Amino acid sequence: MATKETKEKIITQFKRKEDDTGSAEVQVALLTERIKELTEHLQAHINDQHSRRALLKLIGQRKRLLTYLSKTNPERYHSLIAELGLRK
Repeated sequence: MATKETKEKIITQFKRKEDDTGSAEVQVALLTERIKELTEHLQAHINDQHSRRALLKLIGQRKRLLTYLSKTNPERYHSLIAELGLRK
């Protein structure tokens, strides 16, 4: 689980205005961090099916947020995926 300092760092990096903690960019960045942590966990614990299901749910949620962002503001979408390194 991400520590409070890690979350604050991600939020300050991706926020759009001063008190922004819930924009699509911030949510995608936080989900990406959680997905990375779960991926590392699953590499060590291969048979953990509960965590695998949680990982798939997080990936789906991130995908929906990215789809929303690509439809509403393509410039922000492209800058976000470039910054997070999601697409190749």
